[in-house]
Amino acid sequence: MSHKHNCPCTEACPLQRAMKMIGGKWKLVILCSLGVDGPVRYNDLKRKIGGISNTMLAKSLQELEADGLVHRSEYLEVPIRVEYEATDKAKELGPILIPLAQWAVKTDTADAK
Repeated sequence: MSHKHNCPCTEACPLQRAMKMIGGKWKLVILCSLGVDGPVRYNDLKRKIGGISNTMLAKSLQELEADGLVHRSEYLEVPIRVEYEATDKAKELGPILIPLAQWAVKTDTADAK
C-alpha cells in the first residue's frame, strides 16, 4: 500500500470509500441485523430496526446492494416475496466491527468515571 493511501485525508483514501459504503445512521444497523438473522423480509427488517422510515430503509438497502454488501432475492409468488441478506463481503466486516464496538464500550466506561 502506498503512503498516499495511508492518509485519511487524501482524495483516494480507502477509509473514505469504506465510510461511504457503511456510513450514516442506518447502514451498520441494517448490516448487523442481516448478519445475525440471515435472510430477512423487508417488513421484518423494518420492525426489527424500529424508527427507520420506509424511504430510508429502501434507500439504504439499494445503496448497500449497489456496493455489494446486501443481496436481494425476489421470489415470484403472490404476493411477491423479497428477502435481503448480508453478502460474504459484508460478513467480512464482523471481525473489524467487534473491536470498534469494544472501543466504544471502553470509551463510554471511561467517560462515566
